[in-house]
Amino acid sequence: MSEHLNVPEIFGSDVFNEATMKQRLPEHVYTGWKSCIETGSQLPLDVANEIAEAMKLWAIEKGATHYTHWFQPMTGITAEKHDSFISPTGDGRVIMEFSGKELVRGEPDASSFPSGGLRATFEARGYTAWDPTACAFVKDGSLYIPTCFFSYTGESLDKKTPLLRSIDEVSREAVRILRLFGDKETKRVIPCVGAEQEYFLLPKDLYTQREDLRLTGRTLFGALPPKGQELGDHYFGTIRTRVSAFMKDLDEQLWRLGILSKTKHNEGAPCQHELAPVYTDANTACDDNQLIMEIMKKCAAKHNLVCLLHEKPFAGVNGSGKHNNWSLATDDGRNLFSPGKTPRQNARFLVFLAAFIAGVDEYQDFLRCTVATAGNDHRLGAAEAPPAIVSVYLGDELNGVVQSIIDGTNYSDPEKGTLRIGVDVLPAIPKDTTDRNRTSPLAFTGNKFELRMLGSSQSISGPNIALNTIMAEELGKFADALEQAEDFDAALQALVCQAFTQHSRIIFSGNGYSEEWKREAKRRGLSNLASAAEALPTYISRKNIDLVTRRGIFTENEFRARYTIHLETYNKVVNIEARTMVDMAMHQILPAALRYSHELCDSLSAKKNLNLPAKAETGLLEKLTFSTDALYDHVQGLKFSLAAVPEDPETAASYYHSVIIPAMEDIRREADILESLTDKSYWPYPIYSDLLFY
Repeated sequence: MSEHLNVPEIFGSDVFNEATMKQRLPEHVYTGWKSCIETGSQLPLDVANEIAEAMKLWAIEKGATHYTHWFQPMTGITAEKHDSFISPTGDGRVIMEFSGKELVRGEPDASSFPSGGLRATFEARGYTAWDPTACAFVKDGSLYIPTCFFSYTGESLDKKTPLLRSIDEVSREAVRILRLFGDKETKRVIPCVGAEQEYFLLPKDLYTQREDLRLTGRTLFGALPPKGQELGDHYFGTIRTRVSAFMKDLDEQLWRLGILSKTKHNEGAPCQHELAPVYTDANTACDDNQLIMEIMKKCAAKHNLVCLLHEKPFAGVNGSGKHNNWSLATDDGRNLFSPGKTPRQNARFLVFLAAFIAGVDEYQDFLRCTVATAGNDHRLGAAEAPPAIVSVYLGDELNGVVQSIIDGTNYSDPEKGTLRIGVDVLPAIPKDTTDRNRTSPLAFTGNKFELRMLGSSQSISGPNIALNTIMAEELGKFADALEQAEDFDAALQALVCQAFTQHSRIIFSGNGYSEEWKREAKRRGLSNLASAAEALPTYISRKNIDLVTRRGIFTENEFRARYTIHLETYNKVVNIEARTMVDMAMHQILPAALRYSHELCDSLSAKKNLNLPAKAETGLLEKLTFSTDALYDHVQGLKFSLAAVPEDPETAASYYHSVIIPAMEDIRREADILESLTDKSYWPYPIYSDLLFY
């Protein structure tokens, strides 16, 4: 790592970005590539060949010997198969070759990736196709080429393809709206995303001693330490020297890859930290977040640390999530969620706001399903995350504007009469119109919406696909109505007023953690899908299937396949955790507690022989005996329950949630009691005090 960084010089230095392409490609090749990007047309092979040659030479200069098509299968992480540039010359030597055909298309084995039934295991053929809107980069001696991944029959097997479809769809419908407001210049509207990433760092030597951390990413056992996060002394506190060195190294690696790593700080829980990037287009943001998670883990290992991305590594302290900041911008950089200062800008903003609120209300279950995972179940609704009930927070001032439109009443500004969209001008709404509501799943923060429900380990593609798609749907409806209107201003006023009125139930400004909100949400008719097992079956409701197929984001088979994968993943994760609990309880915890009990028995016997009192030994032995017996019984019950898991995935998910997880909680309760009773020298792995306060 460099002592003195010239950040502008190194930023993007390992990326074959547009500036590099402009510098290294003949003008007609660069222009041809640019035209294909703007029009969505196919790249001619001769253009692809010239790009490939320039890309290869650039990568070799960076030390690359291989190339890989880098893709995002439905595992939620990335995949890569590396091929060298070498090609035999026939005389025992090699030359370095890379063709346009190799750049544009690859053929990895598709049989072993989850497909949700789209592919049989004996049908291995799958293809990768270059995403020319994403930049290639060099990392670890290979040229990485971002690609889409699809089957022999053309079905999407990845997370990038439907994201690109949703980006195109919301752009198309947003441009229709802009045309109605007289904007003839905008060619594309771009969803923009900034995904804040929370994570934990632990010493590697402590991590390796815990089977649960190694196999599941979280502690399945652990009594609460005497000190947690109650003093608030870690949040934004001084960063440990060891962690600071990791963060510095991480920033440099990310900057070289053109990733806009901006903010770093300690989070609320001990050992918890956060990285926040600068806002960028959704496709790049999704790629970058995958790289951030991967490089965090590799960089931590260099510093003898381990990066935990699980949503709830430790009970009793904050878990980790991502705050997904989302908005729409024109191709010349205008944010469509900025209120503006003129009547027409105000009206345009209110149309996009109304469409967003309507979409979230109509498709709240779809949005909830995109963050439904076994790990996130431990976090949603806890003190560090929003509840599972989807709602939108607007802030006091904007909420007042919306309410005045619904009621047809005077806005609070004393100089205003009745607010009429497109004629009156709203007062300037500053970026921070009110205090933040950290309990809100979706909060308006001045010029964007912050979706706070995402789990820290998940790909951000799914939630952004949902946001793009529901926005495209509502904007399309609005455009259909307004394009036919004889009186545009009157139709606009009626349309926005109707949308706010019909969907006002999704707007909520209060405490999302309160029991009163649960009752109020039920009265309003909002969903409360508290667990992944409850939420996921709604994913394939007819309404959701019709939405994604009508908008061309998924075929019905592709969408159902993803539902199957989500269910299977949930079931497998809980099953692995349950079997890990059984293993640790039987082979580590019970033997440790029994060895300590044996020592106490010897002490008790010795004291009785000497006619000495043994109150401590007797009391401890009674408690240890009760909890060891209870733990043994609970473990046997869990083993029996695991043998009875239903075969049907949906039934199995419900069974895991209602039977297996409560049985795991019973085991943990007794094991944590045993930890608090047993001499630490007998305990088989590091406890919370060791891990969180190393």
